[in-house]
Amino acid sequence: MNVRTVISLAGLLLAPLTSQALTLSDDFLLEVELTAASDYRSRGISQTLGDPALQGGATLIHSSGLYLGAWTSNVDFGSEFKTRQELEYYAGWYWQATDSISLDLGYIKYDYPKEAQFNLSEVYAILDVYGVKLGAYYSDDTPNFFGEDQDTLYTYLGYSFALPGEVGLELRAGRNDVKDPAFWSASGDDRNTYYEWEVKFTREFVGVTWGLSYIDTDLSKSECTGWYGFDDLCSATVVASANKTF
Repeated sequence: MNVRTVISLAGLLLAPLTSQALTLSDDFLLEVELTAASDYRSRGISQTLGDPALQGGATLIHSSGLYLGAWTSNVDFGSEFKTRQELEYYAGWYWQATDSISLDLGYIKYDYPKEAQFNLSEVYAILDVYGVKLGAYYSDDTPNFFGEDQDTLYTYLGYSFALPGEVGLELRAGRNDVKDPAFWSASGDDRNTYYEWEVKFTREFVGVTWGLSYIDTDLSKSECTGWYGFDDLCSATVVASANKTF
């Protein structure tokens, strides 16, 4: 699942109406975003079997902090699954308490054409305090291995700052709890929680934001296979990306 779109709204909503976003009126602006990545990783797990992804989204923003939008990416879950697309529809409210403190609240609906059993929804809250982000995403209809809905909670701690040479550094550590036993090791032990983390360097050049990420999880190959069907979707990887905002 994509979390980058919503997280980036903090900076987006702080931007003046004269930014790259399309000004529709005194109160509304529209931002369109396109991304190409060498892999689509969500919460540490590849959604494309390690293959590249093309992604795009549009967000309509009101001066009150209310926003709504849609985002899409190609996906590949392997096996006999027919879906090749993830669609996200989201709406929320962004509150800027001070120059250094903000709160983002919202709802996301995930849709997978031709494979409706993967559809789910989440509510989220992201608190930003002096550049430190605390985020939580909760769902009560995430499909599990047996095709039944279950509660899930994803939380993360993130921080971003500027390095010399106009290079940005983004850090994130997350915890994904699926509530029920889901990840089985080769020894037969199981657990319902895993951890993931990302270190990402960014730099803008010729109007495009270029990124290079190191992403990993603490899932073993047997745990990854037991839940996702492949042993290499949860392993450490480097992801290159290019992002353009209009």
